[in-house]
Amino acid sequence: MADMIIKNGHILTMEPGKEREFSNGVVVIDEGIITSVGEKTNESADIVVDAHGGIVMPGLVNTHAHAAMTLFRGYADDLPLSQWLQEHIWPAEAKLTESDIYKGSMLASLEMIKSGTTCFSDMYIHEDETAKAVEKAGIRAALSYGMIDFGNKDKADAELNEGSRFVQKWHGKADGRITAMYGPHAPNTCSREFLVRVRDKAREDGVKVHIHVLETEAELKEMKEKYGMCSIHMLNNIGFFDSDVVAAHCVWLSDGDIKILAERGVNISHNPVSNMKLASGIAPVAKLLQSGANVCLGTDGCASNNNLDMFEEMKVAALLQKVSTMDPTALPAKEVLKMATVNGAKALGIKGGTVSKGALADIIIVDRNKAHMKPFYDAASHLVYSANGQDVMTNIVNGKLLMQDYEVLCMDEMKIIEQASVAAENLIQRLDE
Repeated sequence: MADMIIKNGHILTMEPGKEREFSNGVVVIDEGIITSVGEKTNESADIVVDAHGGIVMPGLVNTHAHAAMTLFRGYADDLPLSQWLQEHIWPAEAKLTESDIYKGSMLASLEMIKSGTTCFSDMYIHEDETAKAVEKAGIRAALSYGMIDFGNKDKADAELNEGSRFVQKWHGKADGRITAMYGPHAPNTCSREFLVRVRDKAREDGVKVHIHVLETEAELKEMKEKYGMCSIHMLNNIGFFDSDVVAAHCVWLSDGDIKILAERGVNISHNPVSNMKLASGIAPVAKLLQSGANVCLGTDGCASNNNLDMFEEMKVAALLQKVSTMDPTALPAKEVLKMATVNGAKALGIKGGTVSKGALADIIIVDRNKAHMKPFYDAASHLVYSANGQDVMTNIVNGKLLMQDYEVLCMDEMKIIEQASVAAENLIQRLDE
């Protein structure tokens, strides 16, 4: 007797090199793992999920987010980056309480569950509260405390101690749904000496590293003035890069930078909507993929994106590469879908991103019984160019139903929304005092 069977769905397995599809298939799940995928099964199960002809696919993996920044959704939009950060975001973050972080992270978890994300990677402050929210919500996450030292030795010691404490406390928790990472903020906010220490500590603890790299042209210029080289070369020179690094943004890359990232096996988290909204630039994703680099997708925080919809992120990523290269064949639907599933799982080191035997049972069902999803020719094309997060009707993580037929089962949806709304109102009041 299995735990769960999903039937009557169009299954998109996303297995690398196989790309199997079943027009009316069955998925069997037991103890959080997919045990079989095919056209039929002789198994029975405690729970049978009828996919209603929907698309059964791997859950989406958001490889760069700041979950609690849902509280800043729509706050201080349409401003230059330096003004946005210095006059609005940083002062607001200084007023955030641990309770705010928890409520904002619960709202983010709810939004991601409803829009098809099964795992996300996060970097922020008071990260214990985000971990508690993940534990409660049932979603999967790779979490890191965001560390900044600005070249101050005492601050560096304190930040690394906090980052290490977080890793020791949370890595492997929540039935393995939570993994912990080290999160040095960026090469221009962390000293070279601090980055070397972080690199060594991550290897010692056997965990990954999450860092922002070359998000803006300003960072590129600052690094060249300070070190005589860009962020990529500085990090490469200190032995920072390896296949356990997730580098967010990577917008301002030279061909030489791309070669380094590919050779070192660095995972690049592309955040097209945030990069467009803040006018940071366009990452050379097509070139990165051609080089063999592992490129995945992230939304960034809601202050610079406004939502956590990975379907929107996929569509924008595909269209942005086409128009920036003036090549309609650049970043086709199947490739960008791979970025949001298989590549994301690889970046975070989870055995997921596919609907295949032995993979984690992190699965979503996308409703194709809607006007904008008809007629149905190609599953990947529909998912990238037609679908949106509101088309996700079922979300399963670790073999547990978090949402079924649009009903959220893992939390009180209206309560979470109300609590986050009140927290945001109180935050604005504190800022006005």
